[in-house]
This record gives sequence, C-alpha cells and structure tokens, in this order.
Amino acid sequence: MTDEKSHVASAGEDLFNFAIDRRDVTAALERLPGQKAARKALVAHELQMLKIISVGWSLSYHLANSPIKQALMIRYWELVREFSGQLDQTTALLVHRDISFFETVRARFNAYLEKMETTTGAPEPAVVIGPVFAEHCGSAGEPHTVMAGARLFIGAVAQVRTYLENAGLH
Repeated sequence: MTDEKSHVASAGEDLFNFAIDRRDVTAALERLPGQKAARKALVAHELQMLKIISVGWSLSYHLANSPIKQALMIRYWELVREFSGQLDQTTALLVHRDISFFETVRARFNAYLEKMETTTGAPEPAVVIGPVFAEHCGSAGEPHTVMAGARLFIGAVAQVRTYLENAGLH
C-alpha cells in the first residue's frame, strides 16, 4: 500500500510539474500572429490556466474507472492549490492587492466543464474548449486564438494519457 501511495504521490508531482511547464504555452504563443504585448500576456495567462485544467480534467477522464483516480486527483489538485498560494503571495507583494489564482482556475474549470456538458453534438471536447478559451481571452471567434486553446488542450490530454500508460497507471 505504501508503494502505491508513493507511486500516486510521485505521479501527482510529475503531472503537476508538466501542468506548470511553460514550453508548450510559449510554443502556442509563438504561433499567434502579431499580438500586442498586453494581449499576449493575457493569452499566456489563460493558456497556463487551461493547461492546468486540462491535466486535471484528463485525470478524471483517463482514470474514470481506476481505483487510484481519487487519490491521484487529490494529490494533483493539492499541488495546484499550494502553487496557487505561493503565486498569490508573490503577486500580492507586487501589486499590493489580494488575488486567488486557485479560485480563478476553479472558475475557469467550471466554465469549460459547463460548456462541455451543455454542448450537444461536439465530436470531441476540444471543439468546445477552443471557443471558450478564446472568449476568456477576449477574442471570441478569433480563429488563431480558438486554435491555440484547442491545440493546447489536445496536446495536454494526449501527454497525460501517454504518461499514465508509461507509468502503468492507465
């Protein structure tokens, strides 16, 4: 049992580290044509939140019937909450006001989930995620932003699945 707990804790940390890694966020930003710095910063912020959400959603999706699903999800979201708290403290020092990154992530997660649940006929979740992502960026319907969100979501979900399979957890 201790080995399983250790394996789950390790997997939670690995997946969390993947979720906050910025390489694919940076690559997605580089594909966006001619953006102003402020808009690019907003898109980067939303992409990072989407990646965190995508990893969390992927755990629930890929481990739907797994006995480790709950433990792994708890570990992952605990790490996200801890990271968010550190980010909140740092940001508060810089901007002199309190924020809650975790609550923002939770609100975004709920918005994506609600849209996926209420949209019928979508062939896959990314078809829903891309447009909602663009809305959060203030670019509803803008195809490059829609595609940036959809691509990041698809890539994150695929990488989580590959990780779970390679770790023997799927």
